[in-house]
Amino acid sequence: MQTCPLRPRLFFKPHFSKFFENTSTTTTLPMVKHLGIVGAGTMGAGIAQLAALAGIDVVLYDINDTVLRQALERLKRSLNKAVEKGELNSEQSTGAFSRIHPRTRLADLSHSDFIIESVIEDLRIKKDLFKHLEAGTKSTTILASNTSFLSVTAIASATRRAEKVVGLHFLYPVESVKIVEIVQTAQTSQETLQQCHDFLNQLGKTSVAVTDSPGFIINRLVHSFHGEALQILGEHVADAEQIDRIMKAEGGFAVGPFESMDDLGLDSLLNATKSLFDASSGDSRFRPHPVQKRMVESGLFGKKSGRGFYTYEQEKK
Repeated sequence: MQTCPLRPRLFFKPHFSKFFENTSTTTTLPMVKHLGIVGAGTMGAGIAQLAALAGIDVVLYDINDTVLRQALERLKRSLNKAVEKGELNSEQSTGAFSRIHPRTRLADLSHSDFIIESVIEDLRIKKDLFKHLEAGTKSTTILASNTSFLSVTAIASATRRAEKVVGLHFLYPVESVKIVEIVQTAQTSQETLQQCHDFLNQLGKTSVAVTDSPGFIINRLVHSFHGEALQILGEHVADAEQIDRIMKAEGGFAVGPFESMDDLGLDSLLNATKSLFDASSGDSRFRPHPVQKRMVESGLFGKKSGRGFYTYEQEKK
């Protein structure tokens, strides 16, 4: 096992965004003032910070009060760290934090212009949630899912205003990766699409509109990045460290495929791969690799467990 220090990395260097075109038109609709976020996990909290720094009032909802408290602590640390690095001044940090309002009642999202759902990747749970969100919000509110691989069309089918339902697929880490996929269904209206482009522009993101399909664009590319590396490893052509080193030195990637898998968590990636495989009707390109399965079965999840393709020295609190 290789030893690797615990530090955050990006999948791709920032210039990756140049391969995508922002497809918004010149018409600009009113800016978003009130954002609702359902789910205070890593992604939900990251989106909340991003929006608060853009001057948007955010209602951050989670059914679990402990999860909410932990999210607020992480947000405070993140903002303080940005001040220490000189990326923000203290007034900007304090102002952003004051715009994030933790709530445990779904009804508190009723005045939101936009709602972004970022809960567990379970279609039944998401459909039930969207049904409740539709009933408790304005008819003009856009309902967006941060799903990585589930069908947005299926999620929208739980509502009676599918024209207002989209996928907004933010990538981890939210604050660093510029690309956000807008996943449109056959029912998504052009006005909704334009509002999404304008909202993401407001957040300083580069948006790309994609059609609802298994894995969208990014996850299919990332799967290939990981999948072919696993295939090479499984055939004993090269080891993980060699493959990562070549991909960074010659391929121009900021992080190698095995470092990337350790960053994201091998268990989470295995679940995502299984879902992509099922959603694509068993397309062999997306079949989970035996190496992935064995490592997850052995409890080797990557950074979160201290061992994956590499071993990690945990940071002292």
